[in-house]
Amino acid sequence: MIEAAKIWNEPNNKSHWDIQLDPGWIKFGELAVAAGKAIRDVHATLPRILGGMSPIDPSFMRTMRSRGVLDHVDAIGVHGFPLDWNLWQIDEWPSKLAGIEAEVGLPIWVTEVGVSSFGAEEVQAWGLERTAELLIGRAPRIHWYSLYDLPSTWEATTRHKEAEGSSYYRHFHMGLLRADGSPKQAVSSYERHAASIGLCQWFHFEDHRLNDAANWMRRLGVRHLRTGISWADSFRPNALDWFDRQMDALADFDVTLTFCFTPEHRGVIPHHTSPPLDPNEFADFCAGAVERYCAKTGVVHRPSRQSSGSHAAIDIA
Repeated sequence: MIEAAKIWNEPNNKSHWDIQLDPGWIKFGELAVAAGKAIRDVHATLPRILGGMSPIDPSFMRTMRSRGVLDHVDAIGVHGFPLDWNLWQIDEWPSKLAGIEAEVGLPIWVTEVGVSSFGAEEVQAWGLERTAELLIGRAPRIHWYSLYDLPSTWEATTRHKEAEGSSYYRHFHMGLLRADGSPKQAVSSYERHAASIGLCQWFHFEDHRLNDAANWMRRLGVRHLRTGISWADSFRPNALDWFDRQMDALADFDVTLTFCFTPEHRGVIPHHTSPPLDPNEFADFCAGAVERYCAKTGVVHRPSRQSSGSHAAIDIA
């Protein structure tokens, strides 16, 4: 089942939203408000999560409040990787959450936390145990990133690449499983905490790992999963078939479904990080996905919406 809808992924990370095209977060504020309203229009109770901050930044929350965004979400997502990318130590997790709680009167979900095995698998296993100690009982939802390593032939969704040395390559070693599906040391640690710590696993378009991933998650006792469907992918041939297969395969889990990534032809610039030309197109995509994949309890009438763009987002309702 779908337990929550998440609006965008790491908007304050330049890898996922082009900050230079949106000084002051005006366009992102418009997008988040439009999506929050559209999701509520079609489902009266589904929790709406503001895309996980990375870095965890109280000033970003103050800006979101000034843009009216906090009136249209039900929880705030944060992402933290203190052993790999962040400029703070793992034991600072409680203070990082407290800093956001001081700015908002909403629950704080840790929608991505992880440790790479780039240097040693023992580091990842220790990091998972320490994360569990620090966050279980502190955050209402925790999602460990991730189940699988990225295959070495793929590209991480980032602009850093080799310019930041090992920071880029750490992306490829975040899984509990290697890219070939074989387990690492941290698997046994995760299994002990699976009832309290969910997973975050992204699936690429027509991802060959989908069914194996679902089987592994059942084996590990996973209850909560965060994944996404891409607005950009919705314009691919057979997109709806892929989305249906993905969601059918994940039906056994409580899913936080993330909506993000701008189609090249619908952005201010042709890139997935671009602000969209029309935020209502993104909002329509979110609403259509919620209608299609969320249990119908609490659904209210979906109003007609006007879009200024000549190419409206695919209607998957």
